[in-house]
Amino acid sequence: MGAEADRYVPPVGSDGLRHWQVAGGVIVEDDHILLVKNLRRGGAVDWSTPGGVVDPGESSLEGLTREVEEETGLFVERWAGPLYRVEVTAPDAGFLLRVEAHLALEVLGHVVVDDPDGIVVGADFVAKAHVGARLGQAHPWVSEPLLAHLDEGVSDGRVFRYRMTGASGDERQIERL
Repeated sequence: MGAEADRYVPPVGSDGLRHWQVAGGVIVEDDHILLVKNLRRGGAVDWSTPGGVVDPGESSLEGLTREVEEETGLFVERWAGPLYRVEVTAPDAGFLLRVEAHLALEVLGHVVVDDPDGIVVGADFVAKAHVGARLGQAHPWVSEPLLAHLDEGVSDGRVFRYRMTGASGDERQIERL
């Protein structure tokens, strides 16, 4: 799986959870949204907007720009947002996830998938009407805020909060708060 094992892992905080800071990019071209195909541990596949973990010392936009370029080959010169934010508390899995999603305003280059982490294995510009279907296997904290942005125009930075209980598989429950 490439360099995935070498990625930054935040230390455990005083609450006993790892606090992940992630940024996602909404890239629009001719009324289509760029989605990336992610290969997860165990061989599972899902789709999301490009982006990833913000490294220590980076701002959200610096991390987002780096991740988008690493995953897709595209360089974003200017971002707007955040469009929306996501917070996921998962005590049984040991993490707190915070995500900021931004809209790409100026994009240079062509899509070339060559993710050094080995997670992103494909990319596709998907018609807005088909984004929901493509995100079918994604966690609700990935699909619901993006669809709210696309369908309802959510771009005010609002926070979508979720709580996940159960550490894995069938015992996992996700609730929107």
